[in-house]
Amino acid sequence: MNWGKSIVLSFVVFASFVGTMAYKMATAKVDLVRTNYYQKEIDFQQQIDRVNNSATFKNNKVMTYSPENQVLRIGFPTPVNKGEITFFRPSDKGLDFTIPIQKTTTFDYSTQKMQKGYWKVQVTWTDGRSEYYLEDELIIK
Repeated sequence: MNWGKSIVLSFVVFASFVGTMAYKMATAKVDLVRTNYYQKEIDFQQQIDRVNNSATFKNNKVMTYSPENQVLRIGFPTPVNKGEITFFRPSDKGLDFTIPIQKTTTFDYSTQKMQKGYWKVQVTWTDGRSEYYLEDELIIK
């Protein structure tokens, strides 16, 4: 085999590699964190107010996870009039889900059917006067 054929073969292998990588990148699944993030950005001042209202609760451990029982317990520092709990999976938006809550002070949720891995638990609630927001991380093993 002479040098000319080796150079042409090298170019063909390199072009095939670049073409394969371009195809894989073009067909890769890319999930945005939120589909309507422009509207969420407009409503962000309400979120800032919720976080500021919840600043006093940061020192208290509101969410506790028991891996033995596979139960997440949320003990609300104020009575819940209405709210929701969002289980957010950063790696796959198809696994995200939201649970509405009403008239409670504690909430227990079984994590047995949830996929193992990293989750963010985002809790938004109102006590009738103010709105609150807390977020915590959950790792299911």
